[in-house]
Amino acid sequence: MTARVHVQAELLPAIERLEACIRSHGPMVVACSGGVDSALLAVVAHRVLEGRILCVLGVSASLASADHRDAIMFFQRHGLPFVAMPTREMDDPRYRANASDRCFFCKHELFERIESLPEARVFPVLAYGANADDRFDHRPGARAAGAHRACAPLAEAGFTKELVRAAARQLGLSQWDKPASPCLASRVPYHSEVTASKLGQIEAAEAALKQFGFDVCRVRHFGAVARIEVPVELMSRLKNADLWTAVSAAVRAAGFDAVELDERGFKSGRLNEALPRLA
Repeated sequence: MTARVHVQAELLPAIERLEACIRSHGPMVVACSGGVDSALLAVVAHRVLEGRILCVLGVSASLASADHRDAIMFFQRHGLPFVAMPTREMDDPRYRANASDRCFFCKHELFERIESLPEARVFPVLAYGANADDRFDHRPGARAAGAHRACAPLAEAGFTKELVRAAARQLGLSQWDKPASPCLASRVPYHSEVTASKLGQIEAAEAALKQFGFDVCRVRHFGAVARIEVPVELMSRLKNADLWTAVSAAVRAAGFDAVELDERGFKSGRLNEALPRLA
């Protein structure tokens, strides 16, 4: 029997569902970015399966260096066995073309590389951190997961994003309130080529914004123009003339000729709004 951690009574049934789901799959390799979803999956699986897991972090130009560093610290803090594995989605012209199925080629590369990893071959199951809410969003990566028979225990156990965060908080994971941090390529409008140069500009510009205290932000790459998104409640602060001058200068220093503020405010996945709606 594995040791039970203390959780609030209202969360206990959900945690037990997740534990049962993980137990039914058995020893697994977990594709883990260090975000709250895959972090929760990894920590619970490590406890339930008594350490018979391996976390794999895919490392490429689309992973911000801060997220790379935070993921490694998370693995070390929780004693999770892990491998940081280079991925090569940037070598695939279909990925770089940045059509609406870009994420399929990224996830396909990740899962294929994991399956060829010597350390991972001893595990019969490949798992990743999709949650129950993801089915309502544009998620081409789910197709790749199906092609590679990757399971999603959080989704199977009915864990919504809200429930993931609540459980992560109860289990003491520092990511419980961490803003979502999708790959840097998600800031490039569809059908505009993804390049290492663009990703580097985005990373530098967002790092600059965070230095000014805007921890939740996006910098969308519209060629020579950087379009900034911050939460609506922080826009008045950003519009302060002195601060805006400093912020726009820092963003231009990342390689942009001009800086715009999106008056609609921050919205994760905003570029998906340009995609045709599913019936």
